[in-house]
Amino acid sequence: MSTLTDHRSVFDKFPAIRTPHLELVQITEQHANDLLKIFGDKHMSEYYNLLPPEDEDDCQRIVSHFRSRFESKAAIRWGIRLNDNNEIIGTVGFNNFTKKHRANIGYDLQNNCWNQAVITEALYAVISFGFHALDINRIEAEIMEGNENSIQVMHNMGFKQEGVLRHWMYWNDKHYDMLMFSLLRSDGEA
Repeated sequence: MSTLTDHRSVFDKFPAIRTPHLELVQITEQHANDLLKIFGDKHMSEYYNLLPPEDEDDCQRIVSHFRSRFESKAAIRWGIRLNDNNEIIGTVGFNNFTKKHRANIGYDLQNNCWNQAVITEALYAVISFGFHALDINRIEAEIMEGNENSIQVMHNMGFKQEGVLRHWMYWNDKHYDMLMFSLLRSDGEA
């Protein structure tokens, strides 16, 4: 069970979340090198529509983007770190959301941390935060076809695959099909 910040002040101060093994924290300039490790990894970025950053300056722009989206109350992205370490090993959060309606969830993780239930634990906390603190009814995830690890994570989390968004993403001069997954607040109540 995670501890969540009071829902009435979600955007007054960045809401840190603690789980049994993880801390979900605000991503700051001090994490630029950590982000370079995450997003600069070819294995991690294979199914991610983001060109790998070349240096810490590129990562500072990512930090600024996350901060501005939070300050405008349009999105929230946490850095994932193990409880016994200050290094961010991934990110997780809502790329956008509409209160009482829906949100789009996204996540990434250093590949040396894959298959260790890190993303599952982080997602449980973020999904709970979304349903309760942000009052979201539907959480969506678009997963690139072929990303079997993320597809399995979505199934394990109880997300339902709704269909294929044909040529939905255009990135790096190519069209990609995306799989649409969703989780409703009522799915957890069944």
